[in-house]
Amino acid sequence: MKVTEHLAQAKGPLISFEIIPPLRGGDFQSLVRLVEDLVEHRPPFLDVTSHAAEVVYEESRDGYQKRIKRKRPGTLGVCALIQNKYGVDAVPHVLCEGFTRQETEDFLIELRYLGIENVLAIRGDDSGYRKPLAPGRSRNDHASDLIGQIADMNRGKYLEELLDADPTDFCIGAAGYPEKHFEAPNLEADIRWTKRKVEMGAHYIVTQMFFDNRHYFEYVDRCRAAGIDVPILPGIKILTLRKHLETIPRTFYCEVPSALSSAIEAAPDGRVTEVGIEWALAQTRELLDKGVPSVHFYVMQNSRAIARVLEQLDL
Repeated sequence: MKVTEHLAQAKGPLISFEIIPPLRGGDFQSLVRLVEDLVEHRPPFLDVTSHAAEVVYEESRDGYQKRIKRKRPGTLGVCALIQNKYGVDAVPHVLCEGFTRQETEDFLIELRYLGIENVLAIRGDDSGYRKPLAPGRSRNDHASDLIGQIADMNRGKYLEELLDADPTDFCIGAAGYPEKHFEAPNLEADIRWTKRKVEMGAHYIVTQMFFDNRHYFEYVDRCRAAGIDVPILPGIKILTLRKHLETIPRTFYCEVPSALSSAIEAAPDGRVTEVGIEWALAQTRELLDKGVPSVHFYVMQNSRAIARVLEQLDL
């Protein structure tokens, strides 16, 4: 079932999750246990991140060697497991960065064979590696370009003319940034680019994580005023480590309110997760009270904190 169908048919607010594949060569069983923990909460859909190749430096006998590798392959396999073993709709992330349009088309065809109906189309982070394009290959530079390619496939238009080619039927998600994308000069410009994604074929928006609900509510109001009428799902992250006060703003370009950072800094080591849980619980309750259609949790690899939040919500 498509994400938009889940939202339309829901009798109440929905809770969804986002996870990350294990590191290359990592323990797949730990991911299986994570999925099983999350499935117990009956999510309608579950996002799986995707990762392009990146530049890494590995120590060898001859010193450090530059290598190009994908640190977290496996998005397709993880989605197949979620969709076909656990009966939860998988939402694989599809990237511009690091993939050609031809590779993207092949990936989408494989998703269709697996019965996966949903994708989240994003540009992706700069990995430090720009794949050289072979003759006859092309790339999507912006998320709106990628969304346009997927929408074309939904209309039966492939990169090369194919006889008797069937159209795909993907529900396309896009990313939104309540505190603006870090490359945007201002929020107004960022919302124009978000509107472009919807015009190209995006069916819903999932926001970047935020820790002050005011950013989300103001963002939704400004999107609606700009003519964006698709569902906008809020993204929530539970801070569980003191170092998140540095890594989260640096990586995701979002503000940690002073009240939250002060509480985490003052908390004993054993209480940091409790502070993060209490903050996320208050955020989620306010969002639900205001009638949001769904809350999307960035779980990544640890389900313990989200279980603590959900057990205290009256859903």
